[in-house]
Amino acid sequence: MAHRWKNTLTDRDVTDEAGWLNRRQIIAGAGAGIGLAGLGQPTWAATLEPNDWEDITSYNNYYEFGTGKDDPARHAHMLTTQPWSVQIDGLVDRPGAYDFEDIMARMTVEERIYRFRCVEAWAMVVPWNGFELADLLEMAGVRPAARYISFETVLRPDEMPGTRYPALDWPYVEGLRMDEAMHPLTIMATGIYGRDIPNQNGAPLRLVVPWKYGFKSIKSVVRITATDTQPPTSWNKANAREYGFYSNVNPEVDHPRWSQASERVIGSGLFARRQDTLMFNGYIDDVAPLYAGMDLTKFF
Repeated sequence: MAHRWKNTLTDRDVTDEAGWLNRRQIIAGAGAGIGLAGLGQPTWAATLEPNDWEDITSYNNYYEFGTGKDDPARHAHMLTTQPWSVQIDGLVDRPGAYDFEDIMARMTVEERIYRFRCVEAWAMVVPWNGFELADLLEMAGVRPAARYISFETVLRPDEMPGTRYPALDWPYVEGLRMDEAMHPLTIMATGIYGRDIPNQNGAPLRLVVPWKYGFKSIKSVVRITATDTQPPTSWNKANAREYGFYSNVNPEVDHPRWSQASERVIGSGLFARRQDTLMFNGYIDDVAPLYAGMDLTKFF
């Protein structure tokens, strides 16, 4: 298991929203957030600033609300997020439906701000609020026999117009290897800029795995299962040739239909130059040991 750290921040250590939104006052980075000890600062930290609220909440992939980048912002208001519970089951000692408010009451002391780069065909820096997935898994008592964690998104066709079309095999599902799930950079996000996470960004609870492509960070989670077998994932089921289980950011492995060697930064302007994609999205010092000895062209 990766080294765990304890939060020592107070309210005075957290930049207020006005400070966050004044982008010229911010140097993006600090790896997984403010004061995250033991994790290296990525090489992009000195050059990228966090995106503003408009960037983060208006340009989204959330196919349950439509395949256009602006569809989630237009349609996600229909999703009911209160009350909310997460079913945690499989190889755990304390299975059951965990109420979101109860989870938050248990996690508030450890909740932190993380500044992560998110990458799909584009890059964005998001100041997430959240807690380590490992804390939630430990609360449920994951058993030693569990080797993987699977996730499932809520499925409500009446509230999610995109699910009325077979863009994917609904509900959306994802999965992680256990050591990936327990890594301190793997978080469950509950907010952005200190506000509750908007529906189009995955309210009220979403996974964030910053060294993987964005589709790996499943939104609006309603089920988490500990299992001893590798779980199915939505994009891998849709096209295994193009989307592997691991989905690590790797500029040396092209998507069959385009290069992944460079990326466009959202908010940098229409004519901004593309920049080189960083291995593991810049978190190579923190996560490369997870894949030591693996052929990353085979396990992509």
